[in-house]
Amino acid sequence: MKYLITGAAGFIGMNVSKKLIADGHEVVGIDNFNDYYSVQLKRDRHAELEPLPAYTGIELDLRDVDALKALVAEHAFDGVCNLAAQAGVRYSIEHPEVYQKSNLEGFLTVLEACRHADPQPRLVYASSSSVYGGNTKLPFSESDPVNTPISLYAATKRANELMAHTYSHLYGLQTVGLRFFTVYGPWGRPDMAMWLFTKDILAGKPINVFNNGDMQRDFTFVDDIVQGVVASLTADGLAPYEIFNLGNNNTEQLMDMISTLGAALGAKPEMTMLPMQPGDVAATYADISLAVEKLNFSPTTPISVGIPKFVEWYKGYHGIA
Repeated sequence: MKYLITGAAGFIGMNVSKKLIADGHEVVGIDNFNDYYSVQLKRDRHAELEPLPAYTGIELDLRDVDALKALVAEHAFDGVCNLAAQAGVRYSIEHPEVYQKSNLEGFLTVLEACRHADPQPRLVYASSSSVYGGNTKLPFSESDPVNTPISLYAATKRANELMAHTYSHLYGLQTVGLRFFTVYGPWGRPDMAMWLFTKDILAGKPINVFNNGDMQRDFTFVDDIVQGVVASLTADGLAPYEIFNLGNNNTEQLMDMISTLGAALGAKPEMTMLPMQPGDVAATYADISLAVEKLNFSPTTPISVGIPKFVEWYKGYHGIA
């Protein structure tokens, strides 16, 4: 089968592409290689894919409506996996216009390209645990209300879910939204806490710990997320419109994550305690029972295993002994 992956040079996009190819599928990957974070990191990820015979990489911006429509029409994809987006809760507070262009206009272009394709592919797309906003009932379930986002990033992800529902209803397009919970692991993003903490600890600098450390996150290792994404593209029996939580089904205290990271690095982290940042939430925790039922989703990686794997990759990538 043949799949289109948008954001193929991204953290999750690269790993999903590699897994699909390992499973015997063809992948066309697109990315615009923007400079939100290190373009070199994105190029290095993409270099992992380029030698693979079943991979075709194209530099393309999602907002190029004609080019994307032509690409989808040409290849008759079995599925499209939209992982391209402007990420980051905190960045959205200072740069709202970027999210409107990438996450709303870009997603609309993907919907339109899939809608007009013949046959229509299944569309799987990245949503986020941030859509749950300030919900305090844990764990978060797909049936919980998600009408009160507290960041523009979260609002754009919820908008994607509503846009997808409209296209499923009006045009019969099968859509699957995936609410990711704090994904980490090798080839991760430099703006995420795991990377930022690792960088500062190795440099002997104090790390910034928000809400005075009183935070919980459902840290999910990238290999487990990839399993869920691939299942969303290939599973039989899915409804025309689906939403799934993809998390580790276990919430961790932030201070426990920091302790585990320090142990993996062989250093005692120094911490600067700070108040909660605007747009952030105190806790996330995924109820994954629906994904277990319909996708056979089964995350297996605790932070005691996943964090040392990230540290090993980080040191190797940066040439740190």
